[in-house]
Amino acid sequence: MTVTAYAVAEQFNITKVRDILQEKGYEPDPFDTGLYPQVVHIQVPIDSVRRMTNPEATNLGSDETGDVFVFPSGTVVAWSLPDGFTSYLASRTLLPAAENPHTDNLETENMDFIEDPHRESSSIKGDTIVLGTKTSDGSPPSAPNRQSVDTVLTKIAFSSGLARSTKLAVLESLLSDYFESTRNIPTLLSRGSRLPYTRDFILRKTGQLLSVRAQLNIYSELTDSLPDIFWDSRHELGLEGYYEEAGRALDVGIRIKVLNERMDYAQDIANVLRERLSETHGLRLEWIIILLIAVEVGFEVLRLWKEREVESKEKEKSTN
Repeated sequence: MTVTAYAVAEQFNITKVRDILQEKGYEPDPFDTGLYPQVVHIQVPIDSVRRMTNPEATNLGSDETGDVFVFPSGTVVAWSLPDGFTSYLASRTLLPAAENPHTDNLETENMDFIEDPHRESSSIKGDTIVLGTKTSDGSPPSAPNRQSVDTVLTKIAFSSGLARSTKLAVLESLLSDYFESTRNIPTLLSRGSRLPYTRDFILRKTGQLLSVRAQLNIYSELTDSLPDIFWDSRHELGLEGYYEEAGRALDVGIRIKVLNERMDYAQDIANVLRERLSETHGLRLEWIIILLIAVEVGFEVLRLWKEREVESKEKEKSTN
């Protein structure tokens, strides 16, 4: 089985997300976790999804359900659901609730997971999540759709970690695009060549870099050691441990460090562009000043020439 995360927008209006899902017939927070508005959870009958893709399918387990978790960060995480269904849900169904969507450039990440009914705790082994589904009273769930609240909360913790990694992948992609558009600058500088960039280009590149840095360090929880969802939770299950374990498995900490280092280098490029813009602007002002002085000198020369002509004519008249 697979858990897949989709990053489709800069943010979701989580209230609109809940309203849209309710209109589609889904029940938000079916296990009453109380974690709204930090996350919206719905369950989707797997047999209905399979019948949409294969109407002639038989022997579908009616008790099987998949889980979908929608986070305000613009990410959707699905457990045990087909990619086509989740992709459509994330990029089409929830689009009215998306702020600054990038559905044409979806970022996805996935991990395998298995359920172990003989253990209560969960962990990540390699690239696989081992999900302990044993209930606190020592008995496994009676049916696949009768998973305990503890299991749902564990899925939320792992989903939050996976969503964080996917969101980070969006910023990595944006920064890669930035470097691709400015990759000729070091070569041009080393050759002493003129930078053929307009003021609009330079301002746009500066704005893009500031946007990426702000999304990483200011406007999101990517760099927080623990998101608000765990501080606001009334459940004491060590959920932060699962979140941190997902971060380690996906190298989130290392990637954030590398991303910041790359942005420092990108900042150097932006500084060069701004200096070039300042030099160009200063040079233009200098030429304007020179032109104005030249015009003023021209008018003064013309005035002196006219005065001399007048004086010459007056002298001619006086001599006559």
